[in-house]
Amino acid sequence: MNRGEVIKDDGKLKAVLNNSKTIAVLGLSPKPERDSFRVAKYLQENGYQIIPVRPGQEQILGQASVSSLNDIHEPVDIIDVFRRSDQIMEHAREALRIKPKLFWMQLGVENMEAAELLIENGINVVMNRCIKIEHARLAGK
Repeated sequence: MNRGEVIKDDGKLKAVLNNSKTIAVLGLSPKPERDSFRVAKYLQENGYQIIPVRPGQEQILGQASVSSLNDIHEPVDIIDVFRRSDQIMEHAREALRIKPKLFWMQLGVENMEAAELLIENGINVVMNRCIKIEHARLAGK
């Protein structure tokens, strides 16, 4: 099995974003004023299928919501995580079953232990960056 890596290179990041279709947004808030909602809405408007991952919600942004990554039974290219750094390890373990191309930790979120687990299992990682900002920058928007 190939090892994943922490992606910092713009070319690799752009390639993953361009070749991805489905993004599970973990911690997606149903509140329009929250960053997670604005980011997911942007991703949706830019052609990505989003899967809201938020306990207690039936749907967010018109998409059926699931309670956890364990409830996803379709291919996912990217898991975009809006959780605190100390909560990441549990979600990294759940991500091993899904095998996304990329496990993306949003701005302010870093967990090296979780990153190493994912990398060892062939999953690429981005930490402490916003997928909306990076997508817009790399797409020239």
